[in-house]
Amino acid sequence: MPHTAPSGAPRPPTTLTQYLIEERRRFPQASGALNALILDVALACKAIAREVALGRLGVSGAGAATAGPAAAAAINVQGEEQKPLDIFANEVFLRRNEASGGVSGMASEELETPWPVPRPAAGPRGKYLLVFDPLDGSSNLDVDMTVGSIFSILRAPQDLLDSDHEVTEADFLQPGAAQIAAGYALYGPATMLVLSVGNGVAGFTLDPNLGEFMLTHPDIRVPAQTREFAINASNSRFWEPPVKRYVDECLAGTSGPRGKDFNMRWIASMVAEAHRILMRGGIFLYPRDTRDPNRAGRLRLLYEAAPVGFLIEQAGGRASTGRQPVLGVRPSGLHQRIGLVFGSREEVERIERYHREPDRDIALNPLFAERGLFR
Repeated sequence: MPHTAPSGAPRPPTTLTQYLIEERRRFPQASGALNALILDVALACKAIAREVALGRLGVSGAGAATAGPAAAAAINVQGEEQKPLDIFANEVFLRRNEASGGVSGMASEELETPWPVPRPAAGPRGKYLLVFDPLDGSSNLDVDMTVGSIFSILRAPQDLLDSDHEVTEADFLQPGAAQIAAGYALYGPATMLVLSVGNGVAGFTLDPNLGEFMLTHPDIRVPAQTREFAINASNSRFWEPPVKRYVDECLAGTSGPRGKDFNMRWIASMVAEAHRILMRGGIFLYPRDTRDPNRAGRLRLLYEAAPVGFLIEQAGGRASTGRQPVLGVRPSGLHQRIGLVFGSREEVERIERYHREPDRDIALNPLFAERGLFR
């Protein structure tokens, strides 16, 4: 039942700005710089949402009609194809937030090195560092599926604030537990901003008429139990034994040790996967595998795993590498990759327990045995 004002008229929904003002009241000494930074991030997300909605009518269609399928694609620092909208989203994040004065530097999936923000001629340096993946899941753009932006806010180290030197990579190498705030924007049928400032998780839906993010999902909680898991089954030949065991048990359904049926999902957009889990529970697995022994996983720690892990933990779920809590991992590099398992707490804890137990190679069902689907 909607809240009503004293006059009996429905109370208007809370805006993102109003929500942040209420959160700031928990810290009377706060300057408001964090709120201003989050609002600038939200403004960048609005601009990206508008461009995503245009599809081929916007920057995504620039040159598409004449380039043809054989045209050479740009490659980013990750060695991945860089779409025009990736470049646009990255520029929007940089330009919108460097002008705010709230940050001393930024780091992006699309940039090899940190983006320094010059010290202002008057006044102190920005107190924060902003880390982001400007457009997660951009491979989905060509088929008009959900994409998003992920961001994380860290405190700038005091020695950086006290100096005149530019921000360096080392300034960003903080564990996920040090995050001040994190969130993502989801560009789907509706545009949503999901945010935590360390006091739970709230979801805001963009009202296209007002141009405002409105609080529609207060106090999001991840159910402790689930019957849904998300994993890319095409990588099954590379999975480590604990992951194989977990998936085999889920697929065995009511006839297996779990005694219940599970559904499997895979969207290839971590924002979309995280959003589904925050809304209705589940577990997401992109674990370390045997494909490259020198690589601990596929997802980037600083601007994918850490911010999503922060949100999940704030919502009562759990985020792990499979071996340890992801928020406890101190990055060794700006683009460090890591394995990630997150979602409903009981399921993630089960995966962690399987990693601690001796290897087992049990065929639970002939369908998944030596000549089955995942062997």
